[in-house]
Amino acid sequence: MSATIDVTEILRAGVEATDAALERLLPAPDAVPSSIHRAIRHSTFAGGKRLRPVLAMEAARTLRRDRALPAGVEDLGAAIEMLHTYSLIHDDLPALDNDDLRRGKPTCHVVFGEAIAILAGDALQTLAYQTLAQLRCPAPATVEIIRLIAEATGTVEGMIGGQVLDLEGEGTRPTAESVDAIHRAKTGALIRVSIVTGGVYAGATPEDVERLTIFGRKAGLAFQIVDDVLDMTQDSAHLGKTAGKDLATDKATWPAVFGIEASRRDAARLIDEAFAALEPYGPAADGLKTVARFLVERTN
Repeated sequence: MSATIDVTEILRAGVEATDAALERLLPAPDAVPSSIHRAIRHSTFAGGKRLRPVLAMEAARTLRRDRALPAGVEDLGAAIEMLHTYSLIHDDLPALDNDDLRRGKPTCHVVFGEAIAILAGDALQTLAYQTLAQLRCPAPATVEIIRLIAEATGTVEGMIGGQVLDLEGEGTRPTAESVDAIHRAKTGALIRVSIVTGGVYAGATPEDVERLTIFGRKAGLAFQIVDDVLDMTQDSAHLGKTAGKDLATDKATWPAVFGIEASRRDAARLIDEAFAALEPYGPAADGLKTVARFLVERTN
């Protein structure tokens, strides 16, 4: 991997591009009805790392010989971030994870009430698909991106299905099979599809899609394993969300089944396996690899 690629700079540029797109795409805070638009912005601009948009952009860059970003790919990243934020707003609701803290700030329902928080999540989801429908790539690619994202956020091996499995698994003894299914769907699917759709936006061939899918599946699982470990080893102030919730609610987590040290080894192994899928791209994939390595080395 190239030593000249700085993950800090990749993340900074990704956050800047994503935030600029979100600022342009989201309704103004004083647009009527202002309550929901302020709620949307409260959660969307709460200081997220924008990892999913960054992964989409770096996947697109990987497929470009000049490593330049395709025009308009930041709108794809913004739409993905809208979907991610909607899922966080709903996850934090009392009926689900019942959390008061997200990214170091009060959660949406704490500030605006449950009704507005629910509707803010709904609105972000619909705006995400409106944004995807207007992407600046060929129409067949746009349709495929929408299909892939709808599938990855749905109920069959997608984000919502993973959330259901997670809820239904509370209070039961987790198994390797159950925790793997939850992680691949609840968190992993959106990370995987961010990477794959970034490639599709840049003109990926079927072979490219297969490689990016393998990479995304393994990197997404590694990300969630590390998230589980951090929940057990860091405090709330450091994480920016309530630490220890997984253990307190008997969530199905990787460390609960395999232990903390084995979980760390599994995450590192998955990233190495993910990198192998990108070998055909050579140095062009260094940015994507750098971000993936950050996913398993982060501390919050």
